[in-house]
Amino acid sequence: MRRLLIALALTLAVTPAHADPGFDRWLAAQWPAAQQLGISRATYERETRGLEPDYGLPDLAIPGKPKKPDGQAEFVQTPAAYVSDATIGKLAARGRQIARQYAGELSAIEKRFGVPGSVVLAIWARETAYGTAKLNYDALRVLATQGYVGRRKEQFREEFLYALKVLDEGHVSRGQMKSSWAGAMGLTQFLPSDYLRYGVDLDGDGTANIWTSVPEALAATASLLAEKGWQRGKRWGYEVRVPRGFDCTQAEPDVTASIGEWLKRGVTIADGRKVPASALADEASIIMPAGPFGPAFLTPKNYFVLKGYNFADLYVLFVGHLADRIEDDRPFAQGWQDIRLVKTRDLEYMQKVLTQRGFYDEKIDGKAGMKTRAALGAYQKANGLALDCWPTQALLEHMRGG
Repeated sequence: MRRLLIALALTLAVTPAHADPGFDRWLAAQWPAAQQLGISRATYERETRGLEPDYGLPDLAIPGKPKKPDGQAEFVQTPAAYVSDATIGKLAARGRQIARQYAGELSAIEKRFGVPGSVVLAIWARETAYGTAKLNYDALRVLATQGYVGRRKEQFREEFLYALKVLDEGHVSRGQMKSSWAGAMGLTQFLPSDYLRYGVDLDGDGTANIWTSVPEALAATASLLAEKGWQRGKRWGYEVRVPRGFDCTQAEPDVTASIGEWLKRGVTIADGRKVPASALADEASIIMPAGPFGPAFLTPKNYFVLKGYNFADLYVLFVGHLADRIEDDRPFAQGWQDIRLVKTRDLEYMQKVLTQRGFYDEKIDGKAGMKTRAALGAYQKANGLALDCWPTQALLEHMRGG
């Protein structure tokens, strides 16, 4: 018995307290792919030794456990709360100070990539509040966990491998490679693959330092936007007023016309900005983020380029408006009314009804995106209801009533 107890004690001494054999097998299975990326065995073993999953992360798919909501602000806040005038005003004031501090670098970035300094500053502000937001997660652990039990396993498995490559190439130390809960790194929040693809080495030291170098983080952001098709000298969007009786089902990306044509149809620029003659032929769509309860916007190509950074419309609206406020501190010409969002599960129900009735063929996700709002408007028209393309409690009850 004494020998058995000694053997057991020795086993416990060398076994991690939170060993996860399934995760260990998953890690071991990644080596061939890592080797194909040129990652050294020494780096692989050093960085994966003792690595454990973090089951406290949001957006995991652990069998037998309910999904922990990610609470991403773009999808759970009203437009008025997300695009807060007080928040935008403070960030714009700070952005103007930083723009003066880095005037030369921002000018060089715009000359090279065509992206205005105000736009990359606005992204930095939204992502990490100009670097004041603390990123406390170990990026490698986050990406490994998401690759193992996340809801987008294959995407994060690849990002885990690219994170190993970043470490193998010596761009940053493991201790400095902190991230958000979703694995985005640095001042302007890059996933490892995007870092390797779009990082910019401005000072010639052999690495793109998005962690502590403001110019290189902003240059990487401009590089990404340029590669995604940013149109030099063009705006991200225009705040507009739509004519009385405007059909809100037309406020979605697939409905496009030239800016000049929209103006002929009675759409007017709301904030006094002039549309240059060179932009009148540019194709654009209209979005109404709060339906009839807030501002509307003309959205040309650069709007959708910004969606390549973060797909949420409120994110793009925040960044675009903040960029404008950094350059010219004017609030929206139209205010946001006090509105309430239905619960996510109720909006999922509405999307299912819209799908069954043939009005909607997108993802059932409980989010009131442009496609969902246009489908709600189509349902309202088909049922002789007042048209506002907005998921109200009254519309929910109508759907429940058959």
